[in-house]
Amino acid sequence: MVQLKEFRIVMPMSLEEYQVAQMYSVTKMQHQSRTDTEGVDILESRPFDDEFGKGHYTSKVYRLQSKVPTWLTAFAPADALILQEEAWNAYPRCKTVLKCPYFTKFSLTIETIHEADNGQSENVHGLSEEQLAIRQVETIDIASATTDYWSYAIGSSDVDLSKFKSVRTGRGPLLEGWQSKCNPVMTAYKLITVDAPYWGFGYRLEQAMLSGERALFIASHRNCFSWIDDWFGMTVPQVREIERRLLQEKRNAEPNTLKSAKENEMRFPINTDENHSERCQLESDRQPIPVEQGS
Repeated sequence: MVQLKEFRIVMPMSLEEYQVAQMYSVTKMQHQSRTDTEGVDILESRPFDDEFGKGHYTSKVYRLQSKVPTWLTAFAPADALILQEEAWNAYPRCKTVLKCPYFTKFSLTIETIHEADNGQSENVHGLSEEQLAIRQVETIDIASATTDYWSYAIGSSDVDLSKFKSVRTGRGPLLEGWQSKCNPVMTAYKLITVDAPYWGFGYRLEQAMLSGERALFIASHRNCFSWIDDWFGMTVPQVREIERRLLQEKRNAEPNTLKSAKENEMRFPINTDENHSERCQLESDRQPIPVEQGS
């Protein structure tokens, strides 16, 4: 059965600041989590510009074998949790599509709309009455503690945001009820549509993916705020340059990376001749990463 769940993540920053924070945090988290056997391979990263606007397209492969829940190994090998991601970032609107080569019928789509509010907008995605009837909504407090399996598997910041205060901005700590009191403020409205039509374990797989995405949202958004003194004042082009430089450094350090990426591209073919609008419409360690001077 198709499940529809909306996560609302309130953040103590402006829309413009969040764009930089999110890009910086994703880049740093991917850099830190890379191992010899697991991590992220970037197959393609390029701008797009069509009738839906300007944005940045990325294609990645995630190797997450060690994070496979034990129960899933009864239905698939550990390497089944290799995911291919395509993402269209036309900020403040984004769309991400995840697929798994082992479970070919599985699909997960994340549509994100960012608004300058504190999470009170009820239908930013313009859902129909039928969709609203099955939609579940959860508002995430990035300052709350998490102890579930996926938070442990993915990892989370050990910074206590109820005590953390930014030196450069003076923001924080995030005390009870902070969402209705902070300024600036914005919310990421993330709508997940997940479908795993497999008899016997499909619903459980859907729930596992929802829990995994929830844990990833919490971890990445905690980092967005706890790393604010690292990224505050940066621009989008500066973060793009960091992405490019780190990718080049990884390729220089690992001679087999290019071969691996090429093999992944063969496993997950992408028709770059297709127009973005035809593929996907937008419906609705505290060590900072160094920035080269003059970027």
